Amino acid sequence: MNASAHEWQDAEVVATAEVADRIRRITLRPSRPPQGRTVQPGEHLKVLVGIDGSEVKRSYSIVDAAPDGSDVSLTVFHTPNSRGGSAYMHSLQVGDTLRVTQPQQNFPLRIGAPRYVLVAGGIGITAIRGMASLLRRLGADYSIHYAARSPEAMAYREELIAEHGDRLTTYFDSESVFLDAHALISTMEAGAELYMCGPIRLMDAIRRAWRELELDPTNLRFETFGNSGWYEARRFRVNLPRLGVSTEIGANETILEALQKIGVAMMYDCRRGECGLCQVKVTDVDGRIDHRDVFFSDRQKNASEKLCACVSRVVPHDPISATSTAQLTIDVP
Repeated sequence: MNASAHEWQDAEVVATAEVADRIRRITLRPSRPPQGRTVQPGEHLKVLVGIDGSEVKRSYSIVDAAPDGSDVSLTVFHTPNSRGGSAYMHSLQVGDTLRVTQPQQNFPLRIGAPRYVLVAGGIGITAIRGMASLLRRLGADYSIHYAARSPEAMAYREELIAEHGDRLTTYFDSESVFLDAHALISTMEAGAELYMCGPIRLMDAIRRAWRELELDPTNLRFETFGNSGWYEARRFRVNLPRLGVSTEIGANETILEALQKIGVAMMYDCRRGECGLCQVKVTDVDGRIDHRDVFFSDRQKNASEKLCACVSRVVPHDPISATSTAQLTIDVP
């Protein structure tokens, strides 16, 4: 990747719009748009967001952009259990300025497959929508499977119906219509590729079905949220006996962020549970580990000997108890 892609630049907010329940579209005008190329499906921006008086890096997928990259649109879901980034992004007004990078690519669409299956859960449509548009323009064989809490929570629903017609299948929790990962994947022929972006439950189900059906792992491609898990985020305590420190992890912060606040040196990169650079050794746990990464295998997660500090958490043995607490004891590299 070009080194300039990691350089920070100013970007002005030129438009905002509510596109679904708790989902906002934010259009930015970077001071230095990409030169000599168009923004590609699957690309994202790194953004400096303000959280508790500090600037923290967050990554947001680009939902679409002007042909010359002069305007770039993000779509952000505001969740109470966010790490503060979504609240900041939803507070932006037209005329505000923030710091962003050039578009960066970690989720490229490979052209030339005999068939494509695109799967989005909730705000995951942000990464998938551009892929679907490109495949339609190319005349490719593709289908879209899009799951959301309700029709009101489904961003870009009408636009997707108008553009893709019966290639789009929707699923709504509110109507008890759920995506059956195994049934979907069992219909895929050899060579077909699946691209998915969504919450960890959906992604785990698809990866498990893909493995059970013994499909080519290189044809399964995904991008993560980095903040979705199997359990609601709760406050818990982390202990590092070797360093003689202990700290509380708030519901809206990660282990990585909390340890950095108290001066623990940590290695990290993606902050989305993908690269594994922030992994720590688990020496004891009072509760359940909520593995929210896509780095470790199911076997490694079941063993719970390590976790990704940038996304994974701990919940009490009884996750729905209001009074129970959890503790985690770790060692860092």
